[in-house]
Amino acid sequence: MSLSDRIEKLFMSVQKPVRYMGGEFNAVMKDPAKVDVRYAFLFPDTYEVGMSHLGMKILYHSINARDDAWCERVFSPWVDMADLMRQNDIPLFSLESRTPIKKFDLLGITLQYEMSFTNILEALDLAGIPLRREDRTEGPFVICGGPCAFNPEPLAPFVDLVALGDGEEETQQTIDLYKKWKAAGLPREAYLKMAAEIPGIYVPSLYDVSYNADGTIESMTPKPGSGAPEVVRKAMVKNLDDAAYPEKLIVPYGEIVHNRIMLEIFRGCTRGCRFCQAGMIYRPVRERNIDRLMEMADKLVSSTGYDEISLMSLSSGDYSCLPELAHRMVEKFAARRVRIALPSQRIDNVLTDTLKETQKVKKTALTLAPEAGTQRLRDVINKGVTEDDLIRSVTDAFDQGWSAVKLYFMLGLPTETDEDVLGIADLAEKVRRCYFSIPKERRAPGLRITVSASVFVPKNDTPFQWAAQLDYENVVRRQQLLKQALNRIKGVDFKYHAPDVSYIEAVFARGDRRLGEAMERAWRMGCRFDGWSDQFRYDLWLKAFEETGVDPDFYATRQRPADEVFPWDHLDCGVTKAYLRSEWEKAMRAECTRDCRKGCTGCGMKRYEGACV
Repeated sequence: MSLSDRIEKLFMSVQKPVRYMGGEFNAVMKDPAKVDVRYAFLFPDTYEVGMSHLGMKILYHSINARDDAWCERVFSPWVDMADLMRQNDIPLFSLESRTPIKKFDLLGITLQYEMSFTNILEALDLAGIPLRREDRTEGPFVICGGPCAFNPEPLAPFVDLVALGDGEEETQQTIDLYKKWKAAGLPREAYLKMAAEIPGIYVPSLYDVSYNADGTIESMTPKPGSGAPEVVRKAMVKNLDDAAYPEKLIVPYGEIVHNRIMLEIFRGCTRGCRFCQAGMIYRPVRERNIDRLMEMADKLVSSTGYDEISLMSLSSGDYSCLPELAHRMVEKFAARRVRIALPSQRIDNVLTDTLKETQKVKKTALTLAPEAGTQRLRDVINKGVTEDDLIRSVTDAFDQGWSAVKLYFMLGLPTETDEDVLGIADLAEKVRRCYFSIPKERRAPGLRITVSASVFVPKNDTPFQWAAQLDYENVVRRQQLLKQALNRIKGVDFKYHAPDVSYIEAVFARGDRRLGEAMERAWRMGCRFDGWSDQFRYDLWLKAFEETGVDPDFYATRQRPADEVFPWDHLDCGVTKAYLRSEWEKAMRAECTRDCRKGCTGCGMKRYEGACV
């Protein structure tokens, strides 16, 4: 029986077999005998999560545009499928050709979220690939990228290469280099040293780490003779209009998280929110031309049949021509009943015109992110918005026929007090009043206000990388304080998560390579799909830390001194550590920094050729 037949035999015994079928509309099929490089792209989560990820779509189609390479998709099998695969000796396989992953040349893995790290170990084990880099003598080189790649140190024992920054060009360079290395017949280690010369590529095994007596890092330096740079600078796509973007998207058979066209209108953000890692590492802002966006949208609608286009960016309301773009798209696609959607919006944007356009086909919930309940705390995090901005935005929305609003906040931000927490409930009540301020004949029925409060996780490469995470007991206390206050407001739904997941996330967000042993221990005890509440095992994580001698509080709840060497200091995200430190100090004084579109704030990006032009 062939491997494909053995795989299909399992379909009747698992949830959602569509996750493993492949063969979707617009999936790319090639003759493996006619390509030089086979590239497996792993998203370390379920199919429906991974198929919603824009970065995977971009790289999948850009690699497959080459005649000499074939990129195939891989997702983490859900626990039922993974267990059956082990029982039946079925290795992790690609969706397109159902080829075992260990037979590929390169294995690219996107690091979107720290809580997916154990899924990477699970995938390597299912594939029959040794977990530790030094134990691999054959099989694919493991390359990681994505936002978490800017601190990949907890994964350092398990990966070969780390791709920092924009992946469109450096991915192509790693493929070109693989062909050159293979043709030369060089040893495996030679590819790693050659790859270290590619801009944006970091090779963890080429660096030595030394520690101080208190457990902090003394230094991270290239090994003698390795040829690796002392500082690895991220790769940056200068012109998005010229960058690769798919003209076709794979259309899944079943539901995925974001089952629609995702159109990236620009990349980067200039707002400078101090908690936001993406706003720092994706700088500078690079916008796509409206005509180019219209061309892309037309091709994607025609090639997929989707009835929704989501205008994607970190802050879509900041696109310089958003009302015009929305108007042109609504005008072009209205006859085909294609809806134009905006993701979470800045509450200081003048959204009225754009909301009028995007609601013409179908209304959705308006999503806004005040982040904090009081103006003082919004100034600490440099949110740059006021209560008046929120009131104006929701009033405009209610007046235009919206009746559902989602408000996102964080608990545990630096300097937060109980007064700040109760300010969230106060804002929710004021939003409710805005709805009833609209004459009854003009407002839509069915007011729904959803307040979501996540737990703040201090991230590397942000001004809050020095901050301590709020301890478990105080997080729970503040959640309950807010819950009681919101329960007194009619029509408000409160959503929050247990703080244990955020605690483990904080450990790995600012962790070093000594965490690798604890991670492997946790995985061997059964930790996988840690981002899923029904799978997360906090008790096993604590046991793994204890057995490997790791103090998780050292990484999560310890405020860092100004002069501490961080595990990621040798990886340059573009924004300098000196700038981040100055922003931390301004945060402690509750001082704001202007949007850098209104004048350079000296973040350091101008060191990169072609940035901030």
